[in-house]
Amino acid sequence: MLLVVVAGAAAVLVPWTVFLSATLPTRYDTGLWRWSWVGFDVALVGCFAAAAWLGWRRRRAAVTLMTFTAAMLCCDAWFDVTLGWGSPGHWSAVALAVLVELPVAGLLLARAHVLLTGGMVRREFTVADIELHTRPEYQRLQEALATTEPATTEELADALSCPADELSPMLDRLLRAERLRRGRDGRWRRVPQSLMPPALERLSEADQARLRAFYDEKYDYELRLFDWAVRHRDEFGSWAQGSRGNAHLTEAELAEFNAEYEGMFTRYCLLRSSPAPGTRHITVRWYAFPTPEHPLTAPAHAPQQTSRVAREPEQ
Repeated sequence: MLLVVVAGAAAVLVPWTVFLSATLPTRYDTGLWRWSWVGFDVALVGCFAAAAWLGWRRRRAAVTLMTFTAAMLCCDAWFDVTLGWGSPGHWSAVALAVLVELPVAGLLLARAHVLLTGGMVRREFTVADIELHTRPEYQRLQEALATTEPATTEELADALSCPADELSPMLDRLLRAERLRRGRDGRWRRVPQSLMPPALERLSEADQARLRAFYDEKYDYELRLFDWAVRHRDEFGSWAQGSRGNAHLTEAELAEFNAEYEGMFTRYCLLRSSPAPGTRHITVRWYAFPTPEHPLTAPAHAPQQTSRVAREPEQ
């Protein structure tokens, strides 16, 4: 229904715009000229402040507010230029629009896109990543960096009680793998990443075997982790949350659902990348798959306009 209203509004605005272009006067005097612009700028300042606070907190509302603020800046640029055209300051209005207002609007839209998509590097998991995930020394290094970043090589060496020259090759390898970045001050910082399973058919048989073995061990760990969580569920209290449900989804709808989940989870990951007072290290899992009663080999149901969802709380 909302889409019908939006499409209808677009259709109605066309003749309305034509009517205004033919009937509005070329000049008009108003008694509230100053307050119109002051009120607009006060609203713009409020939007900037609210967008900055929401963006800092990585709230979803920041995306809407940043987009709205960008639209207000475009309106500000339009009216500054058109209403001041022919006046002594019209070239300064053009310069302000081109050099400040429109670029800032574009920056806000770009930042809104980053907040919407998470701003996290996404790439495929490779055979080279297996060693970084399985060798204990790399795990200890990344754990130390999580609590000390930004840190120099010497500070990391002190935290791990090992010589700095032993850490340098490891840090360089993590840098080449885009797991770390080094600032101009020489301090190391982690680079948040989202590693996607690779398409095995593109790999050699040897690499396929290594990746299958890695993921088999990984899923075995997942099963043991869930078994541990079930046996200790009464100890978690409010620190454990979950839900389960069933839905009739198309493949495209499932992919969209997964993308929305990843975006939401990524925002929370980037909200606080290091331990802080009042936080705990939380492990989060989300799986969706065909049920045994409806395997992939079963005939697909006819396409539906909406998805039916049955959801129940996790016990």
